[in-house]
Amino acid sequence: MRLALEEALKAYKKDEVPVGAIIVSNGDIISRAHNLKETTRDPTAHAEILAIREASRRLKSWRLLDTTLYVTKEPCPMCASAIVHARIRKVVYGCKDPKGGAVESLYHLLSDIRLNHQVEYLSGVLEEECAEILTEFFRQKRIPRK
Repeated sequence: MRLALEEALKAYKKDEVPVGAIIVSNGDIISRAHNLKETTRDPTAHAEILAIREASRRLKSWRLLDTTLYVTKEPCPMCASAIVHARIRKVVYGCKDPKGGAVESLYHLLSDIRLNHQVEYLSGVLEEECAEILTEFFRQKRIPRK
């Protein structure tokens, strides 16, 4: 999760919402990413999606079986759906997203038995640090410009 936080800091420095993601397979980091929506002008350029794309390229498969995704914030519906479709085994995330979270907060997509794959998850890992970088980012956004 510390490496995912490093990715979130990269996003912060680019004036992107500071979310970072890492995908691990057999103890090796196979991808890392951070939000790039503003930079790329791509609404799908969330950290999780970018990490999934890179991991798929590296593993030469869209099936990311036996991988774990570490992400600093609870995945949104788009990212949670991509996680399910990629067959990721486990998601570990930092802080919840009460306005858009699709793992526990608003929806339960990773554990929905109506879907073809369920994903194990663990929340609250380095929760305070993950929440603080987001809080600071949005605090800075609210400061009136002179």
